[in-house]
Amino acid sequence: MLSVCSEIGRLRQVMLHRPGGELLNLSPQNLEPLLFDDIPYLEVAQEEHDEFARMLAAEGVEVLYVEDLVVQALESRADLREQYIIDYVRESRLAGGQVTHAVLDRLRSIEDMHALVQKTIVGVRRDELELDDKTSLELADIVGTAQSGNPDLVIDPLPNLYFTRDTFTIVGNGVNLNSMYSENRRRETLLSQYLFSYHPAYSHTPVWYRRSSPYHLEGGDFLNLTEHVVAVGISQRTQSAAIDLFAKGVFWDGDMECPIEEVLALLIPDTRAMMHLDTVLTQVDVDAFLVHPGILGTIEAFRVTRGAHSGDLRVELLDDPLEVVLGRALGLGKVRLIRCGGNDPIAAAREQWNDGSNTLAVSPGRVFVYQRNSITNDILCKEGIELLEIPSAELSRGRGGPHCMSMPFIRDNL
Repeated sequence: MLSVCSEIGRLRQVMLHRPGGELLNLSPQNLEPLLFDDIPYLEVAQEEHDEFARMLAAEGVEVLYVEDLVVQALESRADLREQYIIDYVRESRLAGGQVTHAVLDRLRSIEDMHALVQKTIVGVRRDELELDDKTSLELADIVGTAQSGNPDLVIDPLPNLYFTRDTFTIVGNGVNLNSMYSENRRRETLLSQYLFSYHPAYSHTPVWYRRSSPYHLEGGDFLNLTEHVVAVGISQRTQSAAIDLFAKGVFWDGDMECPIEEVLALLIPDTRAMMHLDTVLTQVDVDAFLVHPGILGTIEAFRVTRGAHSGDLRVELLDDPLEVVLGRALGLGKVRLIRCGGNDPIAAAREQWNDGSNTLAVSPGRVFVYQRNSITNDILCKEGIELLEIPSAELSRGRGGPHCMSMPFIRDNL
C-alpha cells in the first residue's frame, strides 16, 4: 500500500536505483543528449550511493530497488519476459532490420531475469551483437546508431535512472506514470509501466497520469504538501498543460478517489540549472523550506481547484509572497524560507548547481543533504535542522541530490 501525503512525515519505505554499468556507456559524444555534464567515476558513485542507502536503513527506512521490483513484476506471469523484450526494443526505435533482430536475439539469450532488466538499463553496444555488415540488407544496419549519436552504441543507456524521483510520482495512495521531457528518459518509464501493471503488490494502484499523455510531466516537480494539497512546478521538464491534465484527473475522475483538493502550480525559470521544482525548493521542517534565492521575487504561483462544472478547473493567480503561499497551503500563516548559500550570490549559485536546495527529509527537521554544500549546511544547522550528510563528489555530477535520488513509497501522515 502506497501512502505519501507529506514531504516531511516519517519516511518508512523508499525506492532507489544503485548506479551501475549504464554510467560506463557515457562518453563525450553522448553526454548532452543523455542530460549529463560530466562522467561520474562509477566505483566512487556506487560507494557514495551505498552509504546513502546504509544511512537510510539506519534511520529505520526500508530500502527497495527499482530493478528488483521490475524483476518481481516480470516473474508474476510467464509471458511477460518476451512482452517486455519486445516493448523495450520497440521503444528503442531501432533502425535496420538486421540490428533489430540481433538485439532481440541478444536479449532473449539472457536467461537470468535480473540480468535482463539490468541489460535494458545499461544499453546495447554494437560490438556485442552478431552483425554481418557486408550482407546487410539495409543501409541503417551499417551506419545506424543510437539516438544519442554514439556510433558504438545501438541502444543508449539509462544513466539518469538513479534519479528515481522523476519517472513516476507517488501522490497520496496513487501514482503518476510520467511523460518525460527527454526522449531517452521515456524508456525509463517502461520500467514504471511494468511495475505498476504487473507487480502483485502495486498492480491495483490508482493511476492519476499516464506515460502516453501528450504533455511532459516529471516527478522532480512534485512536492506533496498535505493530504489535500500538492505543489507542482511549471518548469523546463513539466508543462502547464500536463498539470491541467493531472488536476482534472485527480479532481474529476469518478473511478478513482483522490483526496487532493488543490494543486499549487509554481512557475520557475526554464533553465538547465533549475530543471525541476525540487532543485530550487524542498521542505525541511513543518514550517521551513530550503529555497534557492534566485527564484525569490520571480516565481509565479497559481491555485488550481475544481471548476463549477465537471471537468472544469478554476485557476487563481496568487499575489502573496512565496512564504505566505506555502504557509497557507500548509494551514500556517507563513513559513520560513532558508536561503541556499545564504546571502552570498556566488555561493548560492554554486551550491544550488550542486543540489544544495535538493534535500530529503526522513522526519520533520531531519534531512539528507550533500556533504559538499558546506555553506548551506551550516545555515541549516543554525536554523535548527538536523543533517544527514551524504558524500557526493561523484553522485552530484549527474545534477541531482538526495530528493532526486529517492522515491518515497510510504510516509507517516503529520
